[in-house]
Amino acid sequence: MIGGIVEVAEPDRYISVHRGFLKVSDENTELGRVPLDDITALILSAPQVTITKNLMVELAERKAVIVTCGRNWHPISITLPFAAHFEAAGILHDQIAAGEPLKKRLWQTIVKAKIAHQATVLDRHHPGHPKLAELAVLERRVKSGDPDNMEAQAARHYWPALMGKGFRRDRDMADVNAYLNYGYTVLRAAAARAVCAAGLHPALGLHHCARLNPFALVDDIMEPFRPLIDSIARDMIGEGEACALTPDNKRKLAAVLQEDMVTDRGMSPLVNCLGRMAQSLAESLSTKQDAIVIGAIRGAGQLL
Repeated sequence: MIGGIVEVAEPDRYISVHRGFLKVSDENTELGRVPLDDITALILSAPQVTITKNLMVELAERKAVIVTCGRNWHPISITLPFAAHFEAAGILHDQIAAGEPLKKRLWQTIVKAKIAHQATVLDRHHPGHPKLAELAVLERRVKSGDPDNMEAQAARHYWPALMGKGFRRDRDMADVNAYLNYGYTVLRAAAARAVCAAGLHPALGLHHCARLNPFALVDDIMEPFRPLIDSIARDMIGEGEACALTPDNKRKLAAVLQEDMVTDRGMSPLVNCLGRMAQSLAESLSTKQDAIVIGAIRGAGQLL
């Protein structure tokens, strides 16, 4: 287990609860245990897994989420705890009542942070890259609601600069995209937990609003932190290894939740920054002011 993420990747596993532990078994043989209180998310990527209702209840009571993965490690379902916050009803009312101007200002803050983080990651791997100046310009040009789609314009500069001219972001490809898929799954699970713990409804997004997406707000919350996954994936392909989601590579990607971020309170792990961002978003919706707090990715000079 890394960063509170437990993955069941081997088939024919039986997952149950035993005296405060998640227990993994193979027929009648116990294979391992993890304290329930340490779990942020349970990821089910194996094709055949049996999970008990009692375990699902225990995880929900601890505000942990369960992610089921489909083809190429892309999440196809997320099981979330219901009414995980004592003020959930009031916060839901604030979400529904939020006006478009406020939501657009919040989305502007999120997009600016994402582009700034993309620049930080690009500078980390390619110091002084010419595209850094263009990303800085695009960040400054982000308006309320990002009507000019600076987010997409930044992506067109960022991806080939970071990964190489031949790179194409495609969830179905089995190259470095598989690393990105898995890393984003981990990030999305942690963001879902943070959203629910803050009493927010995951389907009511600020920008993402597809009717078929029940996790629109989760996708909003995770956007500024995607570059952290990109950075880990870039490191992994830079080592010259063939792209394979080995257990060791999964551990490297899951460790992103313990990545230290720069905050106004000092250094704090990403998983805590997600929680604080979600809580500050709930406060913003209540006060109708942009008070959202987003930790910053460390620059190359701040890495240990």
